[in-house]
Amino acid sequence: MRIDPNKCVACGNCTYVCPMGAIYIDPVIKRATVDRDECVECYSCYNGLSQEHLNPTVVRTMRKVFQTLRLRFDPEPDVCPTAAFAPEDLTWPRIVRRAFSDPRVPHESTGVEGRGTEEVKTNDVTGRVLVGEVGFTIEFGRPGVGVRFRDIDKMTRRLAQAGILFEKKNPITTLLKNQESGEIRDDILDEKIMSAIVEIKVPLARTEEVIRLVHQVEKEVDTVVVLGVGVRCDEQGEDSIVLPLLEKLGYHPQRAKTNTGLGRITNASAAAPAKPEPVGAGRS
Repeated sequence: MRIDPNKCVACGNCTYVCPMGAIYIDPVIKRATVDRDECVECYSCYNGLSQEHLNPTVVRTMRKVFQTLRLRFDPEPDVCPTAAFAPEDLTWPRIVRRAFSDPRVPHESTGVEGRGTEEVKTNDVTGRVLVGEVGFTIEFGRPGVGVRFRDIDKMTRRLAQAGILFEKKNPITTLLKNQESGEIRDDILDEKIMSAIVEIKVPLARTEEVIRLVHQVEKEVDTVVVLGVGVRCDEQGEDSIVLPLLEKLGYHPQRAKTNTGLGRITNASAAAPAKPEPVGAGRS
């Protein structure tokens, strides 16, 4: 995203809209400016402000006159008075920023908007996590923080070294140049995005190992990491295996979602056996 300096009147409205704090008023040119290194191309500024088309020269003149008279003149706070935003035709690798940061844009690899994955939350119809398995979602970044692929790469490498496989229907997996090593493509390592999710699953016996591994690596990355755990409930709708383990490790998990099994199966090859099984559930 760019801001046309010929149109900008430095009203500052856009600085409050950017969730990454990437827009500032340049004191030299006295125009709003986008820090392109910090901008994640989420389009919150472009879509979050009404775009009026007032003449920039007229607006600047009025601001100076009112300033001289010590009178305040500012446009409404949710308006760009001169439609100064100039979206760019993004190319690779910068286009990957928008794919992970603009929730309205579907990922080409999965067709899913947002972070590009339905996650284990839809386990009742996708069957990603079966009985005897635990699914993990490792979420990187947040508005105001973001994450660079270089930090995600640290986690995926360590997971791969532990012999852990990645969820195929996940955009991060498609960006690995080598799934066995967990290496992310070199050309996007320095790109910054709003957030992303890495998905894996392991047998129940490896649950504690994965939690400890993630906890260790998150200390080495410069962003926020949130770990979600997905497991199937027993016949009573409870988790009597993973929950006690999480509590033993000092976590205080809350049930984020319980799938009721009312959806239509979308992944027949991974569906549970014909024998009735408990419905899926997720914890985070």
